[in-house]
Order: sequence, then structure tokens, then C-alpha cells
Amino acid sequence: MAIQHRHKRDSNFSTASMSDLVFLLLIFFILLSTLVSPNAIKLLLPRSESQTMAKQNLTVYINEELQYFVEQTWVEPVELEATIYEATRANPSATIVLRSDKTVPIQNVVTVLDAVNRINAHETEKLKVILATAPHE
Repeated sequence: MAIQHRHKRDSNFSTASMSDLVFLLLIFFILLSTLVSPNAIKLLLPRSESQTMAKQNLTVYINEELQYFVEQTWVEPVELEATIYEATRANPSATIVLRSDKTVPIQNVVTVLDAVNRINAHETEKLKVILATAPHE
């Protein structure tokens, strides 16, 4: 005598709750992307009326504590030339955007310019440096 079960097992998987989960993840990442700042190093840039738009290939930061950052990586001043050279080796005609806090002495800006000039002395294609400023109000 064969025993028969009254309730059959359903092997189907319900995906109704998956769309809710995907929707919530989408909202989460959209909100998160609006909070992410492209300039993670906070600086008070000097003001200027002129604007130059150039394709930036590398960004060098100098913060109010006189620390140097190449693409958000802290660098000692003596290692600045080697770090910039390594970062621009793939594109020898790159444009460097120098973002310096407005309280930084001009000598620290000149330190970055000197490092770029030493690189340019040995290369046929020259690196360009643009000083980033905030729009004039």
C-alpha cells in the first residue's frame, strides 16, 4: 500500500521580494554617491576672476598644515618630484592641477613648481601646472 502525502512540496522560488531589495540598494547607492565629495581634502582656495578649463590628469594638494598630497596620497616634500614623475610617466604631456589652501605660503607652491620644472628639464614633452582657484563672488 502506497502512502500519499496531502501537501506537495513546491520547488519554485519566489522572486517578488528581490525587486524590493534591488530598489532599496539602488536608493542607497544613489544617496551615497551624492555624499561622496570629489575633493576629499578640504581646502579654502584663493579667489580669482579668471577661469581656465583643462583636462586634469593629476591633482596635487597642499593643505593648511603644509602637507603635500598627490592624488590624495600623502607625500614628503623630498619625494614630490619622484611621485609626480611616476604618476605622469604614462602621459608625459599631462596637466597638473595644484590645489593649495589660501593660507599656504607661496614658498610651498613654488616647491611643487620646482619639482615639475626639474621633471620638465629631462623630458621632451612638458608637464603643465594650473593653480586651482575658487570662483570670485
